[in-house]
Amino acid sequence: MEAFHRLTVLVVEDDWLLRQDLVSSLQDEGATVLEAATGAGALAVMRGGEKVDLLVTDIHLANAVTGWEVAEAFRASDPKLLVIYASGNPPNDSRRVAGSLFLSKPVAISRLVRACNELLAHSPSHP
Repeated sequence: MEAFHRLTVLVVEDDWLLRQDLVSSLQDEGATVLEAATGAGALAVMRGGEKVDLLVTDIHLANAVTGWEVAEAFRASDPKLLVIYASGNPPNDSRRVAGSLFLSKPVAISRLVRACNELLAHSPSHP
């Protein structure tokens, strides 16, 4: 999809195999994809100044920083950042940043691509 060619996506997932599947699938769609295995790793990407258009994050990550905290930190830095949460646990709408989507795991790649397109379609900063 053409819209993906202009996107930099950060995938935050502690399951190595799932992360690799998500990364390669999004790259196949044309996105530039960064990855982190932990919330702390995701925050290091943010501190490094890398421009991220879309955050795809697991909620329950290894170590101390959760996907909720990752999304909140990224949104504090960029209020227009698109966010997709993924989890095997039920959604907790009280923790979600506004305008985000929640996907239940396991996430089918086709569903992730549709979710990305859905967010892009409703985002004024990503034509």
